[in-house]
Parts: sequence; structure tokens; C-alpha cells
Amino acid sequence: MIKKNTIGILGLGYVGLPLALEFSKKTKVIGFDLNKERISQLKGGKDKNNEIKNANIKKLKNIEFSSEENKLKNCDIFIVTVPTPVSKKNLPDLTLIKKACEIVGKYMKKNSIFILESTVYPGCTEKFCVPILERVSRLKFNKDFYCGYSPERINPGDSTHGFKNIVKITSGSNDQISSKINKLYKSIFKNTHRVDSIRIAEAAKVIENIQRDLNIA
Repeated sequence: MIKKNTIGILGLGYVGLPLALEFSKKTKVIGFDLNKERISQLKGGKDKNNEIKNANIKKLKNIEFSSEENKLKNCDIFIVTVPTPVSKKNLPDLTLIKKACEIVGKYMKKNSIFILESTVYPGCTEKFCVPILERVSRLKFNKDFYCGYSPERINPGDSTHGFKNIVKITSGSNDQISSKINKLYKSIFKNTHRVDSIRIAEAAKVIENIQRDLNIA
């Protein structure tokens, strides 16, 4: 599956950049970020977050960094890893996810797969993202395009629990797509854990974050 796909990764921060670099070892990747300064930095072979070590980004093949959204036109898998901050009213700020969905919707084609990795509440992928994708793309969910959720589990600065060693939770909008998404992540992670629904995967991330906050407290 993966060798025939072009993967677009939207958001090149702590989560998106390592993901883009690993997938580029398997297939063509478009690393997209609206921050032009970030793109310029990565094209110059530097990562200001210092998460990418022992890798010369400039020499990597099969990856293109861009802030031009039309570069995503040949992608058939879209992975969104944008931040989800909390508003002043302590509500989820989904502004960046909304923007990412609008961009993806422009370039989705039949059988495209949209995967969200950003931290969200259970139901967000199907109740918030899907309507935007359907409206912009004019395609029908689970007929013309499909979705999945695989929560990011990056712990910045943690050299013990590295990117590849994290157990990656995966899910999809139907059984066949769930299997495809799991195989996709299995190509770069040592261990994956496929769950029965997108909502379960979203809930797993919420529970994990609550436990982390309790530990910090």
C-alpha cells in the first residue's frame, strides 16, 4: 500500500516533522506548513526544535517541504498534526484544524484518506472535520473518502521513549480503512494498537493527557 501513496503531512512541529521524515523513507511525502519561516529553515537543513538529530534533512530523498498548498494536489493520504490550544474560555480552539480541513478538502480526490493526529475530544473527527471535508471537496464520507484518528504520543526531549518505540494507536472509519491505516503506521512504528472506532482512539488520547496532567500536578 504505502509505496504507491503520496502522503501529505500538515503541520511540521514536534509531531509532524519526525512523522514526515520517517514516512519519507518509505514513500513520497509533502511536508506542509503555513509558516514560511519554518519551511525555509527546514529546507536549509535545520530544526529549531532540535528533535531531529543525526539526520541531514537536506540530503533526505522523497520529501518536499512547502508552504504552498497546491503542492498537496497529488497526495492521497493526508495526516494533520496541527496544534490544538485552549481558548481563554477554556474551550478547545479548533481554528487550525478547521483551516487544515479546508485545505485538505480542496485537494482530496476519490478514495483519499484523512487522518487526524491532533489532540481532540471524542467525536471531533467525524462531527467537526468530516462536514468541512464534505463541504469543500463535495465528496461523500465513507463512500468517496475515508477518515482515521491516530493520536500523537510524542514526548518532546524524551530520548528514552523515542519516536519508533511508542505504541501507536490507530483507527479508521470502517474496518477496511482501519486495517489500511494500521498497516500504514506499522511501516514506521515497531508496535501499533488498532482500536475499534475513531471515538475510542480519540478518548484514549484524552485519558492519556489527563493522566499526564495528574502526574505533573
